[in-house]
Amino acid sequence: MEEKLQEQLIEGRHPVREALRAGRPLRRILVGKGVHVHGLLQEILEEAKRRGIVVQFVDRRRLDQISRTGAHQSIIALAAPRPTVPLEEILRSVGDRPPFLVALDGIQDPHNLGSIIRTAEVAGAHGVIIPKRRAAGLTPAVAKASSGAVEYIPVAVVTNLARTLEELKAQGFWIVGADPEATTNYTDAMMTPPIVLVIGGEGKGLSRLVREHCDILVKIPMFGHVGSLNAAVAAGILIYEVVRQRERVLK
Repeated sequence: MEEKLQEQLIEGRHPVREALRAGRPLRRILVGKGVHVHGLLQEILEEAKRRGIVVQFVDRRRLDQISRTGAHQSIIALAAPRPTVPLEEILRSVGDRPPFLVALDGIQDPHNLGSIIRTAEVAGAHGVIIPKRRAAGLTPAVAKASSGAVEYIPVAVVTNLARTLEELKAQGFWIVGADPEATTNYTDAMMTPPIVLVIGGEGKGLSRLVREHCDILVKIPMFGHVGSLNAAVAAGILIYEVVRQRERVLK
């Protein structure tokens, strides 16, 4: 029973608030007894009351026991697991602007995945694509690391990422992969939508098949002694290069 419960947790004040703002169905909200109710927490409880969501004050040790992130900030919401969506649904919902997708090839660290999802959402990407295997899923740790961004940006899970990229290429997408061994600096490459920006996993980078399906590979130049960037940091740099080029074209 406890394992089933843990799969439905939204932990922390910002993630819970964003779940409420996004209209996510919540079964209950657990709050630590004795916590000072003010600011963001007060806002959450008032919104929960307006929506008729049950709020229970429980011993903080109870929150510690069920927490999966270790950073619940004295509040945990119980909800149905966050659903992923079919890629076709993301493409249908794009609207008038040229589509911008972020594909992740083997990102296994939930904190990196959550951080990339957060950056993609803030930058106005239309969706995130993750593979079904050998990658982090939409866990409570990912939701926590995204600061609630998973409530707003759709995430599609695909069985074969290389095949998916090939299909998107056939639909007119420009496929740009991040590779530290590439010969082209990211600032010298065309990175305007419709685009799929592909980020490789920690340590291994892009898989061979995924690399082969990219139209171009780009690198972020390194000038220090450390040979690589954290995947989430690299993703942030490249995502905002897409934003820069996109906004220049739209002006």
